Amino acid sequence: MKTVLVTGGAGFIGSNFVHHIWAKYPDYRIIVLDLLTYAGSPENFPVQTQVMGDSRFQFWFGDVCNGELVDTLVGQSDIVIHFAAESHVTRSIYDNQVFFRTDVMGTQCIANAVLKYRDRVERFVHISTSEVYGTAEMEKMTEDHPLKPLSPYASAKCGADRLVWSYCATYDIPAVIIRPFNNYGPRQHLEKVVPRFITSVLLDEPLTVHGDGSAARDFVYVEDNCNAIDMVIHADLSLVKGKVFNVGSEVHRSVLDIARDVVSLMNGDSGKIQLVGDRPGQVFRHTADTGLIQSVLGWKAGMSWEDGLSRTIQWYKDNMSWWQKQIWMRHVPIVTAAGKKELH
Repeated sequence: MKTVLVTGGAGFIGSNFVHHIWAKYPDYRIIVLDLLTYAGSPENFPVQTQVMGDSRFQFWFGDVCNGELVDTLVGQSDIVIHFAAESHVTRSIYDNQVFFRTDVMGTQCIANAVLKYRDRVERFVHISTSEVYGTAEMEKMTEDHPLKPLSPYASAKCGADRLVWSYCATYDIPAVIIRPFNNYGPRQHLEKVVPRFITSVLLDEPLTVHGDGSAARDFVYVEDNCNAIDMVIHADLSLVKGKVFNVGSEVHRSVLDIARDVVSLMNGDSGKIQLVGDRPGQVFRHTADTGLIQSVLGWKAGMSWEDGLSRTIQWYKDNMSWWQKQIWMRHVPIVTAAGKKELH
């Protein structure tokens, strides 16, 4: 039996990963550490764990910056997966201080605990983000792409990414860094673009698109990302230790095209798509090069955009009671690049 500590396991990607290992590895024990900020909820855990009576699952309500608590949990764990982070670009423009505290100092706290218990911890997987790269400077972005973060969120995640890298170099901890490109799927907070567009159609409201809508991203279905993390934690350590892996679909699509695809699949009104002011720190394009993880582990995104988007739409249709509580947080007040105050 392995014990897996998942920080941020009540959030979007973290909870999907908890569902993944809960179903796939019935002999694994899962510990979740989460502060339950606005984007995390116990409702995201596997149904069986709601009673909190299963010996396989343990939930700790707490902060990744709490060194004593983190030490206690890491000291019980064979594998540490670190998702916990503030993760919204627009919200980081509106309120940036918490991003640096959680994303950088929280990561340092986790890394210090892994160092302390390195005789026990077999693998430490840090979940970074493609946002650390900034705008693509080549057709596809390899792991060697320059790191030029363009928002407070991206720079905080970049700091955490490089901190973990430095612990690999200095202390030789068994760490791996994963840089997922834009994830989408079930249980994603309504502040993110895909669920925001889906719920806008369901609510018969405008679908607001930044700038001229040409900013493009590589979108990967969340279960594909969970499969990649799974492969990283079960691979021979010599293949992955100290490595950085991109996880993406290798296809980019514009935000305007995403809005159109959502409207088309939901038989919505294309006239509801509205352009608003451009967001400061906007990344023009992200496109993953996943050649490294393909060659080392044989991973490749398996879900097509059309199938993944259809599944995501159906989930939000079927789970209105889950997302209705978030409606008031779908938009964030910011000052645009042109100096205008808008809700984004």
